[in-house]
This record gives sequence, structure tokens and C-alpha cells, in this order.
Amino acid sequence: MDGPGDSDLIRTEGEFRGCGPLIPPLSESTRPLRQQIFERVRAAGLMPRVQVARELSVSPATVTTLTSELIESGLLVEVAAPRETESGRGRPAVALGVRADAHLVAGIKLSDREHTAVLVDFAGNLIADEAIARHPNAVGVDDLAEATLTLLNRVCAKAGLTRSQLTAVGLAVPGYVDSATGIVHWSSVLQVRQVPLARVVSARLGLPVHIDNDANLVTLAELWFGAGRALADFAVVTIEHGLGMGFVINHRIYRGGRGIGMELGHTKVQLDGALCRCGQRGCLEAYVADYALVREATTALNWTGRESQSVTVILESLFDHAKAGNQAARSIFRRAGRYLALGLANVSNLFDPELIILSGERMRYDYLYAGETLAEMKTLMLDTGRPAPRVEIHAWGDLLWAHGAAALALSEVTEGLMGAARDPFAGP
Repeated sequence: MDGPGDSDLIRTEGEFRGCGPLIPPLSESTRPLRQQIFERVRAAGLMPRVQVARELSVSPATVTTLTSELIESGLLVEVAAPRETESGRGRPAVALGVRADAHLVAGIKLSDREHTAVLVDFAGNLIADEAIARHPNAVGVDDLAEATLTLLNRVCAKAGLTRSQLTAVGLAVPGYVDSATGIVHWSSVLQVRQVPLARVVSARLGLPVHIDNDANLVTLAELWFGAGRALADFAVVTIEHGLGMGFVINHRIYRGGRGIGMELGHTKVQLDGALCRCGQRGCLEAYVADYALVREATTALNWTGRESQSVTVILESLFDHAKAGNQAARSIFRRAGRYLALGLANVSNLFDPELIILSGERMRYDYLYAGETLAEMKTLMLDTGRPAPRVEIHAWGDLLWAHGAAALALSEVTEGLMGAARDPFAGP
């Protein structure tokens, strides 16, 4: 099949940085071949056809046929790639890239303090971002749907777009979330349980909405845009108002058999222990998360008169006291750090990840991951004679979580466009 003339080639590379998992060549996959081609091109940013054929171990003719279909569908474009030779004569080298304006999606993170949103194009490039404060008393389903609509309208206006120009929205919510059904079984941002939040918000926005636990989506952000792109297996532990975890196995998010696994914060570390916000006692979260530190500070420092202050203000004050040498404040952080070390050791013993990323706003409080905390994690791990997993600290804000929600939307849109399509090269 003849390609386009030189004048038809896109000659800029600014939009082709790449996003998504960088999966090794010849990895087994059950996804349709056209989807594998598209995802490899998107992950690389730019990729020649010959490299696509080599990495997927298929014939160049097959790649040419399928990429031509993807170009005709408006999902891929041909890009004039730079030549390595000095002369630069002759027909320019051609690579494939994702057509960035093929689809636009939004990612939204709903939290206990602030709601954030990003708009990204189909190549994963950021178009605009926005944030609004959460109304302190707005925890009803209708309140949350209205706040989502307000935030989405604002970020669209900032980008000079309308909601109708979007293809889908990804939504990150704390708590027990069944991504497949769109049901939130419990969340700290809702007064009620068993809420079909994806359906409710979709009706309010007039757009398809895909939802997941926020820890899964910050993990997806690392998988698509961050440190986990080239890793097959890694964990992300998030510490903010709660304690969450996401886990990647073989370049894919693992959600468990019923879709709500990896709840590290609600593993039990003390029988009949401290009360967790989930209603049970002895959860790891009840010793490490924001409200746990505030509870300890109220008792140990006799801060009973600070009920009217926000959690953030109390935590900042506690941290300032610890930095100034207050032993009671330091002991609160050390105790939380020891429980965190216990949780990380359990993750290592269970899953043996290549990397553990500690993420969330509370990573600014370095007492939580001080040297002695990470050293204690190693003493609590099985002594196999092998090195402990690497631990990295990523103190990103809520925009990272929103990027993960956008990655969910991109993934679902891609799956919808290509996952169910007939693939003549897939076999019976």
C-alpha cells in the first residue's frame, strides 16, 4: 500500500512524548493486535513501522495493513522523523504517532479537602487543570455530582472547550470502589453506602464516566506518566487523609477477584485497636493517616481546644513542634512511622515488588519515612539474603491523582475503540 506524499507528513515532534506502560518486546498479550500496535506507539511517542513489527514479532505487511486502518480511522498519524545521516537527502524517515486531537478526556479526583481536574488529549498531553475546594458539608450524592459538574465546566472553560467535545471522564474516589460496576461501596466523601456513582455522575455530566479507587488511579498515573512506566511489578502506597495502595502486576493494575482488593490501610495490625473511619478497629490506617495523627496530638499534647481547626492546620502545627524538638510530637510521628514500616514489610513479604512508591501530600512529613522507619521495614521483612525493594518518595499533589483518572479514561476509550473490534490477525 502506497504511503502519503512528503507534504502530508506531520513534521513536528512536540506532541509525541509518549505515555502508557512501556511493555517489553514479544510480551504475551490477549488484546487485539491493532490495539497492541496503537498502545506501543502511544507509549513510545513515535515509532517506525519496522520497530512495531519487530517488537510484536509480526510481519511488516501486517503492521502496514493495520496501521493504515488506524490512520484512516483518525487515530494515528505519520510523522517525519529526523534522519541520523548527515546528508539528510531523499525521502524523510517516517514514524507513527498518536493523533492527539482524536479524543479528549478529563480526569477528576474527588477528595476530603479539594477536588481537582485535568484535561488531556489522546496522546496524554496536558491541556488544562483546575481545582475547587470541597464544601465542608457537601457529602450527599447530588452534592458530589454537582461539584463534579462545576469543576468540569471550569476546566473546560479554561481550555476553551465545551463538555460535548470530551469523549469520557475518569473519576477517582477514596474508599471501596468497584470499577467494573461503577459502584462505590463506601467512601469518606459520601454519607451513604452502595452508591452507583459512575451512573449518577454520568447522567449529570452527559458523558461516559469511568470510576476507580483513588489509590489505584495514582498508581495508574505512575504507570502511564511516572516512575512505573518501564516496570512490570510495583506498588504505590498513598498517605493522605487515609492510607491506600495500588499494585501493578505485569504492567497492569491488579484489583482483586471482586474488584476492591489492595486495601492496605484496612489490613489489621492490632486486635481491638484504634477506631478506623471504616467503622472497624485495629486497621493500619488508624495509626498512620491524617486523622490518626490528629487524634494522637489531641491527647498527647492536650490540644483539646483545637476542634474548630482544620486537620491540615493541626498537622502543620504538629510537624512544626516535632521539628522544633518537642519530644511528644516526635514520638507521634515515630509511632506512625513504625506502623508504616510494618505495613511496607507486609507488602514486601506478600508481593515482592521491584519498587515501592510512597506518594501523597503527607510525604512532606519526613518523620513518616525517616531512615529508621525504612530500616525497620527491612528488619520486619523475611531474611532471604536478597536486597529489599527500592523505596521512592513522590510528594505530588492532587493533580497526579487526576492524571491517573485521565489515564483510566484514555484506557477505557482505547478499549472501546479497539478492544471489541474484529481482529483478522487474532486467530480463532
